[in-house]
Amino acid sequence: MTRLKLLVEGRPGVGKTTLVGRVVASLHRANVAVCGFTTSEIRTAGRRVGFRVDPIEGRTRLLAHVDLPGPPRVGRYGVDLDAFEAAALPSLGEPGDVVVIDELGKMELSSERFVDAVGELLASNRRVLASVHAQRHPFTDQIKKDPSVERMPITVSNRDRLVEQITNRLLRHIRATGP
Repeated sequence: MTRLKLLVEGRPGVGKTTLVGRVVASLHRANVAVCGFTTSEIRTAGRRVGFRVDPIEGRTRLLAHVDLPGPPRVGRYGVDLDAFEAAALPSLGEPGDVVVIDELGKMELSSERFVDAVGELLASNRRVLASVHAQRHPFTDQIKKDPSVERMPITVSNRDRLVEQITNRLLRHIRATGP
């Protein structure tokens, strides 16, 4: 049986990271092994100045910051590809019933190694929960067209319901197919 591939798609600030974090917490409460990573904002005096990559298991690293020179640069942020890859890539290969990727955005997709790893992961027999930006990008456009990937649009009005729906889908799939 093919493993479940869920893709939460939404605009910046709609709550993708919060949703993914809440699903991870629900899966942990159900004793489901989760690997992968989330991202989080870095704020100074209420102003966003960067982003961190937070492996489910492992050391948090800097992803991007206004004070980093880059390259690459995404908007006003310089991206630290070495730090990102050091945190994110090993987290995708760890054992787990569900692999979480938050997110497939411009900063993360600046890493060719990450793009390759995600492509391999989506072609694998592992369950994946990923969040993706709504903007166009050749790699994410290809993923969004893949019939084996289920797209789940997130909006302000459905984001709270989606946590329960996604958690229940993953739990049912794990029970039906095994770890």
